[in-house]
Amino acid sequence: MQRVTARLVAGLLAAVLSLLSGQCWADGGSPSLAERVIWAVNAGGDSHVDVHGIHFKKDPLEGKIGKASDYGVRLPILRSSPEDQILYQTERYNEDTFGYDVPIRDDGDYILVMKYAEVYFAQSQQKVFDVRVNGHTVVKDLDIFDRVGHSTAHDEIVPFSIKKGKLSVQGEVSTFNGKLTVEFVKGYYDNPKVCALYVMKGTLEDVPKLQPHPGLEKHEDDEEEEEESEAGEEGGKKKVQPGSKYKVQSGPRTPNPYAADNSSLMFPILVAFGVFIPTLFCLCRL
Repeated sequence: MQRVTARLVAGLLAAVLSLLSGQCWADGGSPSLAERVIWAVNAGGDSHVDVHGIHFKKDPLEGKIGKASDYGVRLPILRSSPEDQILYQTERYNEDTFGYDVPIRDDGDYILVMKYAEVYFAQSQQKVFDVRVNGHTVVKDLDIFDRVGHSTAHDEIVPFSIKKGKLSVQGEVSTFNGKLTVEFVKGYYDNPKVCALYVMKGTLEDVPKLQPHPGLEKHEDDEEEEEESEAGEEGGKKKVQPGSKYKVQSGPRTPNPYAADNSSLMFPILVAFGVFIPTLFCLCRL
């Protein structure tokens, strides 16, 4: 009897422990960010593990397509953590359209994250290109300097989904054959490039955010203010001139120095004096 009781107690304890472990897995056992990443590459550079545990592989296009550049390693990259600046300092570019093939086997929601930094040009309209995913243009006229300025990290984030052999991205649908082709399309201004990129399972909320950029935030606030001003009376808001939010108010009005100008009264006197001197001179010679 005691043996039977002991067995029953052991069985109950095992069942309780199994339930507790299952509950713990449900509460905190979801895959980490690094585990959700199915593919990651440090374009133009060596392998690197970032602060989130994402393992970026060495560029598979090395020696095959385009050129690798580490020109940016001499520059500190704003908005990026010191440990991960290398992901924005190296890059791969090509004089024609080039890209990467990402194998994807499972259906689900995915995110494509592309990392950029402009480390060479110092003004906009110097490097402008598009990005295509399986023939769909997902980024149009990307001008990195125009977006964030020089030596500043910038991520382009593109959500997409795969279901029953169909790729859905930005409202467009196409047949999916197990391979995601990310292309950087040659434009009119210089060569297309990318610094690093990865594909992960998840949604936009799962993507790590870059550090804030005060100048960029101010620019975005100005754009929002302009949109509100364009709404005008339609939105029932008071129309505000763009840039008025940051306009510095002037002090007391300065008196006009020409308000009490008496030069008009002096003019006849000066003319008379100018005529009198030559006349007097002539009379003296006579």
